[in-house]
Amino acid sequence: MSHQDHAFIDVHYHVNPDAYIRRHSAVQVGKLYAKFNGSVILKNHLGCTAAQAYEARQLGLPVYASVVLNEISGGISTRVVERSLAINGETPYRFIVHLPTVTGRKHTSTLQRATSHPVLSAHPVRPLTVSDESGKLTAATLDILRMARDYPLVTSTGHANANEVRHLVDAAVRFGVRLMLNQPANPMTGLSARDLAEIAQAPQVYIEQTALTYLLGYQSRDDYFQVLSEVPQVIYSSDLGQTSQPDIPEWLQLSQQWFEQSNTTAARQREVIFTTAQQMLSLS
Repeated sequence: MSHQDHAFIDVHYHVNPDAYIRRHSAVQVGKLYAKFNGSVILKNHLGCTAAQAYEARQLGLPVYASVVLNEISGGISTRVVERSLAINGETPYRFIVHLPTVTGRKHTSTLQRATSHPVLSAHPVRPLTVSDESGKLTAATLDILRMARDYPLVTSTGHANANEVRHLVDAAVRFGVRLMLNQPANPMTGLSARDLAEIAQAPQVYIEQTALTYLLGYQSRDDYFQVLSEVPQVIYSSDLGQTSQPDIPEWLQLSQQWFEQSNTTAARQREVIFTTAQQMLSLS
C-alpha cells in the first residue's frame, strides 16, 4: 500500500530503546500501525530513530524517523542531522529534526515512567536551549533552520518556551522553511488555542496537538477541543508509547470519541489526522 493511501499519520511515537522504558519496539509498533492503516514517525529523546525505522521498513512496515538534538546525541549540530540523513536514506517524507527536549526548565511531570538504563540516572542528559542568555536564538539553532533550505527537513521546536517559539517562527518565515510547533500546549511552552490560531497564519508553520498533553491534564477540555476543531494547520499525534498510557487501539478509540465530542467534522478530522501532516512532510 502506498503511503498516500494511509488513513492517518502519527508524527510522534516513542519505542524501545529510548531514555525511558516503552511499550513496543519499532517492528512491533509498525505492525500495529499497519493493522490500522496508519503510518508512524518515531521519536527518541536519546537521538536518532533512522536505523530502527529503516529495519522496520525492510519488513514492509510504515515506520519513519526523526532525530532529537539533545546533548547526549551531539546537541544542536548540523553534523548530527547529516549523520541522521545518511542513515535515513530516501523515503517519501521529509525528515523531522527536533530541537532539544531536555532544556533544564523546571516542570514536574505527572507521567509515570522508568529510566531505561542506570547510566541515564547516574549521568542525566545535560540541558540545552535554543536561545542564549539574552533570549535570542543561538547561531547553532539558526544553522539548523538554514540547513532546512537545502535538505528535505522539517524543524520541530522541541520543548522551547513561548518566547523561543515565536523567535523560531520568525526565523522559519525569514528562511522560508517548514516548522512544526511540538506539543505547544505543554507546560514548558504554554501556548493556548488563541495563541496558536495567530501563530498558524504563517503558511509554513504547523501546529502539533498531541493526545498525551490532554491525557496528562496539561490542557483544558475547551482548549483541546478548540485546537482539534478550529486552529489552522493542526497535526494530531499521539506522543504515546509509555507503558502507563493507552496503547494504539485504545488511543484511536479515544480519539474518535474526542472528535465527536468536539463536533469536529469528518473533513476536519481527515485534515488533522492525515492531510496536513502529509502536506508538511511532502518532498515538494
